[in-house]
Amino acid sequence: MKNVLTIIGGGLAGTEAAYQASKRGVKVRLFEMRPQKMTEAHKTENLSELVCSNSLKSDDIATAHGLLKAEMRELDSLIIKCADESRVPAGTALSVDREKFSSLIEEELLKSGVEIIREEVTDIPDEGVVIIASGPLTSEALSDKIQKLLGSDSLYFYDAISPIVYKDSIDFDKAFFGSRYGKGGDDYINCPMTKNEYEEFYNALISANQTVLKEFDQIPEKTPYFEGCMPIEELARRGERTLTFGPMKPVGFTVKTPDGEEKRPYAIVQLRAENIEGTIYNIVGFQTRLKQGEQKRVFRMIPGMENAEFARLGSIHRNSYIDSPRLLNADMSLRENKRIFMAGQITGVEGYTESALSGLVAGLNGFNVIADNDIMVLPLDTMSGALLRYITDDSFQSDVIGRPKKFQPMNANYGLIAAGSKKKDRTIYRDRALESIKTWKDKYLATAGGI
Repeated sequence: MKNVLTIIGGGLAGTEAAYQASKRGVKVRLFEMRPQKMTEAHKTENLSELVCSNSLKSDDIATAHGLLKAEMRELDSLIIKCADESRVPAGTALSVDREKFSSLIEEELLKSGVEIIREEVTDIPDEGVVIIASGPLTSEALSDKIQKLLGSDSLYFYDAISPIVYKDSIDFDKAFFGSRYGKGGDDYINCPMTKNEYEEFYNALISANQTVLKEFDQIPEKTPYFEGCMPIEELARRGERTLTFGPMKPVGFTVKTPDGEEKRPYAIVQLRAENIEGTIYNIVGFQTRLKQGEQKRVFRMIPGMENAEFARLGSIHRNSYIDSPRLLNADMSLRENKRIFMAGQITGVEGYTESALSGLVAGLNGFNVIADNDIMVLPLDTMSGALLRYITDDSFQSDVIGRPKKFQPMNANYGLIAAGSKKKDRTIYRDRALESIKTWKDKYLATAGGI
């Protein structure tokens, strides 16, 4: 087993790690417990199933998420490559057809010689190089072993999923196609609201009944939701206008009033394509833990969705993560056991692309350990390197980037690479990051089998 890389988990991080190592000649065994054992959130046995949304967020290089994707394209990321090939219209966002996306990933792994084993791993192998990428929904048996290995309990937060609606059940006498400020063409379905319609919807939303979670998901007094995936009803409770500055913001659109005047709507709900055929759409930003009957009642109050049929209703589940800054080296290996690497959301990176990035680095360094090469750390002036520094460097503290004393999951953001700087022009950081990742690639990856 010494020259075999064992990867536990067939999500975004695990499949990315498998690809990076296998294409460099390492024998990879990838374990995925589905469909033998399903999770509370997954619906299929597909590798890299996208559970929450089909969007990998912005692909605009001016944004932090767009920059991260550009850097990962330079490093031949499997996840970004397959996302590009399975893209569906979504303005400047990189959104995918979930089924095609997963299918492409499995095809690439099989082509590169990865052995995919469909069974649950209940213990951590005691020899060989191992990458634990079991995800935030790690099975109870393996979770117990991870906690014993790390010597501490996992932290946790709750994550929510948006409903999906059949396009042909939407009333286009009230809804219309278009993108904010006209960017991206007719990629979204938009449902505008008047002030009265919004207020009625808002009051129904905050008074609707919520799901009582399963025994392992009991809600503490103050549920530690992740800010980037806040249930819409919880967000609404922060104030009546909160949604109109968040997922229901009306900026970038005008609609005709009854007297023929062009005017910005009071609020707007957007739906984004879930598949290439454009037959199903998810309600953007409408993650929820409302009871299923309540979701149908409340969301059918949205103009154009009065007769909406749902392909999937929203739900909530627990996502676990470890105290990575205390536990991980910069190469994603454990400080107390350098043959074991961690990757994915369990490390505290939050987001599809961010999870894939952690898998890319873990897979690359898993190869390096087996090949007896030096470990590799991405440059800190890149979005990739700065994000991984956040989760592995305990000295990267709140006085620099506002990290709370208690470690919290993190998305890609410009604050990571602009830490301590007063410069406001993001192009400076963007251009520096792109040049840096290209230089790093040319200098270091030649010794790791190249791209």
